[in-house]
Amino acid sequence: MNRLRGRTPATLAAVVLTCLLLAGCTMGSGGAASSTDSQGVPTGVTEPGAGDRSADFSVDGTTTEVNTANRDVVTTGSVSITAVDPITTAQEAATITERANGRVDSRNETPATDTQAASASLTLRIPSDELDRTLGELKGLGTVNFVSLNATDVTQQSQDLDARITALQTSVDRLLSLMSTATTTTDLIAIEGALSTRQAELEALRSQRDYLADQIDFSTITLEIYEDGTVAPGAPDDFWAGLVAGWNALLATLGGIVVAIGVAVPWIGAIAVLGLGVLLIVRLFTRRRKGHVNSGSDRVSS
Repeated sequence: MNRLRGRTPATLAAVVLTCLLLAGCTMGSGGAASSTDSQGVPTGVTEPGAGDRSADFSVDGTTTEVNTANRDVVTTGSVSITAVDPITTAQEAATITERANGRVDSRNETPATDTQAASASLTLRIPSDELDRTLGELKGLGTVNFVSLNATDVTQQSQDLDARITALQTSVDRLLSLMSTATTTTDLIAIEGALSTRQAELEALRSQRDYLADQIDFSTITLEIYEDGTVAPGAPDDFWAGLVAGWNALLATLGGIVVAIGVAVPWIGAIAVLGLGVLLIVRLFTRRRKGHVNSGSDRVSS
């Protein structure tokens, strides 16, 4: 008992110290867990760009509702309308685009005939800051069938190209400086080879950057214009509608085959006449050759 009483204070002190150490570790680990969220980001620190991320990607119907500040966006789209005169409407659409400082990259027009209605198709390049106003004018040219727009964020790609161009330009400048101080022919040839490679890569990257900048600055809109009442109906939704659609497709296919045969008949006749002429010439040449051979054999036998 005396031995236990002599050791009790020391034992108690050791137990208390151990408990304090364990409590300190528990509090430290609990504080570390509470200072980060589920993704490992400290709760007291705001992730760059997290505060305005919802504002950057909020869309409400038109392209101007998207916050494109400090971002590079490529916008493409399709517009389909019907109009009384698609050819005249196509010219008006081209005028509207040019008035907005845009351009027409392609333009296809199909005049009306006895078998088909008129139509037109244009690929328009419209300045991005004029897109909404210009689209409004284009939609006013006729009855709108549909409008489809797609915006692609290419900020990272654009920044990557800029960084690579800057690095290559620095390398080219350094090689030019080394070339001016080269003292041997071997060094000069090596520097010129490296410089040629760097300059080719630099020009390729600049071309890519110019193309991307053009896509960013000018939205690409495909405009389809149809004559009133000629827009294709929707897909058949029952058996009889499918049967009628299939029958019409069969008649159209047979009509196309008949037309193709009519186009091919003159060529077939011309080829047949030409082949017959060649055959007659070959047969005539063969007969003459046989005649000469026979006459020669008669002379030998005599």
